[in-house]
Amino acid sequence: MKRLLLILLVWRQTLAAVTVGKRAGDSRPNVVVVLTDDQGYADVGKFGAEGFATPNLDRMAEEGAIFRNFHVAQPVCSASRCALLTGCYPNRLGINGALGPHSKVGISDAETTLAQMLKKQGYATAMLGKWHLGDAPQFRPMRHGFDEFFGLMLSVDYWPDHPNLITNFPPAMAAIKREYPNLPIWDGDKIFRPEMSIDDLNHLTTWYTGV
Repeated sequence: MKRLLLILLVWRQTLAAVTVGKRAGDSRPNVVVVLTDDQGYADVGKFGAEGFATPNLDRMAEEGAIFRNFHVAQPVCSASRCALLTGCYPNRLGINGALGPHSKVGISDAETTLAQMLKKQGYATAMLGKWHLGDAPQFRPMRHGFDEFFGLMLSVDYWPDHPNLITNFPPAMAAIKREYPNLPIWDGDKIFRPEMSIDDLNHLTTWYTGV
């Protein structure tokens, strides 16, 4: 039984996770990394959240370490993930902001990811959730150190049904979003759902976490 590295990359309704495991008897720890987009400091119970509970995150804070002054390279989806997985400034790698559908830019084969480094140490790796580092074949997670992947290549806001959820978009913005291609749900290198539905969106977190 291998130890696990679990990286959770979250965007509002969209949870992303990466797991890495090690061989039985190995004293090295499982590793869990959680990245959430658009989460404010007070969106966790331990830091004063009101109106909802975050018991599991609170428990992690109680049993672990709390960092009250922690920063990312950019406060944007693709760029922050690029920095987390490579340790590089995303601008140096040409990833700025959030990548759109069919982007010609994405994470390069020339970069070494956290998953690739851990695989060399005997870990098994997996990624669950929003990848958002390029949707072309050469950019996908299975090419960059992950043994398994389940989730989305892009954000749910790059999705033609998004204006049906957020109804106060300016008409011009809503029209642009309705022209986006379908947003598939992936299982490894294969498509699990060719077109994500609103009902699928409601199940993403359950699928990602296995709860």
